Amino acid sequence: MTATIEKADGSARNLQEAVEAVESHLHPTPSWDVADHPMPTGREEIWRFTPIKRLMTLLDGAPSDAHLEWEQSFPAGVTSRALSEQEARELSAEAPVDRVSVLAAALSGGAQLIDVPAEAELDAPVSIVLRGTGELVWGHIVVRIGNHARATIVIRHEGSATYGSKLDVLVGEGAIVNFVTIQDWADDTVHGGQTSVLVGRDAQVRTVTVSLGGSLVRLTETSRFAGPGGTLEQFGLYFVDAGQHIEHRLFVDHNAPQTHSKVDYRGALQGAGAHSVWVGDVLIRKVAERISTYEANKNLVLTDGCRADSVPNLEIQTGQIEGAGHSSTTGRFDDEQLFYLQSRGIDSKEARRLVVRGFFAAIIAKIGVPDLEKRLLTAIEAELAKSVAA
Repeated sequence: MTATIEKADGSARNLQEAVEAVESHLHPTPSWDVADHPMPTGREEIWRFTPIKRLMTLLDGAPSDAHLEWEQSFPAGVTSRALSEQEARELSAEAPVDRVSVLAAALSGGAQLIDVPAEAELDAPVSIVLRGTGELVWGHIVVRIGNHARATIVIRHEGSATYGSKLDVLVGEGAIVNFVTIQDWADDTVHGGQTSVLVGRDAQVRTVTVSLGGSLVRLTETSRFAGPGGTLEQFGLYFVDAGQHIEHRLFVDHNAPQTHSKVDYRGALQGAGAHSVWVGDVLIRKVAERISTYEANKNLVLTDGCRADSVPNLEIQTGQIEGAGHSSTTGRFDDEQLFYLQSRGIDSKEARRLVVRGFFAAIIAKIGVPDLEKRLLTAIEAELAKSVAA
C-alpha cells in the first residue's frame, strides 16, 4: 500500500513524491551504500564534536560474529523473528545517515524483527535487555507496531561492549506508542548508532532516551511522518561523569501536514572532562502546512571542568505553520531554588540533591513504567552521591 499525504486543498499526494532530498550540512542524505559515508576527519559538521579516535573501532568496520546477550519479556501476541539483510532494508524506517549505522546494518547479518499486532492493547511492556560481554558487536533491530495498537516498548543496554547499532521503529496508523531506550553501560563501553522512527497517520508516539553509562555514547535519532495527523514527543535524560562523552543528535523531519512534535532533553555533568553534546534539528518542508514544533535542551553543570555543547536548529520552508521554536540553556544551580530550600531548614547538600532530582523527575515520569522509573531514580541518586550529596 502506497502512503499518501493530504495537501492543503484536500487532494492526495504520494509521500515519496512529496519528500524530496534537501541539501543541508546538518543532516546527510540517508544511504545503504558504505561508500556514501566515508571515514570522517572530525572537521565535518556532523562529526566536529565527536572524539573520532575513541570511536575508531566502530568507524573501521571490522567484522565480528559476537552478539549481545538477549533477554526478553513479551506480552501475549508479540512475536520476534530474524530478517535477512534485504528484508531489514525494506522494512527500515530510514536508511543509515552516518558511517557507524551503515556498518551496523551491513555487518549485522540481518536484523531481528519485533512485531506488535494491529489492534493490540498490551497489558505489560515489551521488554528487551541487551547485555554486552566485552566484545565488538554489530546489531540491527526493527520494531513494528500495527495499526491502532497501544504498546510500551523498553530496550535496555547493560554490560561492556563496543557496539554499533541500527534501530528502526515503525508505528502504524492511529497507534499509541511509548518507546524507551536506556544506555546503562559499563564505564568502558563505546556505543554508536542510529534510531529512526516512522510515525503513522494520526499516531501518537512518545520516545524516552536515557544515557547514563559508557565511555562514549553517540546516538543519532531521526524521525519522520508517514502521513498527516501524527504527534511525536521526544524526551531525553543523560548524566555525564568525568571523562565521559555522551552525544545525542536529533533530526525531526516534518514531511507531512498537520503533524506535531516536541523535544525536551535534559542533562547533568560532573567531573573533569565530562562532555555532553546535544544537536537538535527540525526541518519543516514546503508540504508541511499547519504543523507545530518546539525543541528544548537544558544542561545542569554540577562541578568545574565540564563542557556542554548544545546546538538547536530550525529549517523552515513554509510560512503556513501553527508555530515553531527552540531553546537551549546551560548553567549551574538556580540560586533562588537553593535559597528557598535552605530557608526552610534544608542543608545545602540536600538542597542541591533535591534540585537535581526535580530537574530529571519530569523526564523520568514520561516513561510510564513504575518499576523502571524507580530504578532510574535510584541510579540518579547514585550519580549524585559522587558530587552533590557527598
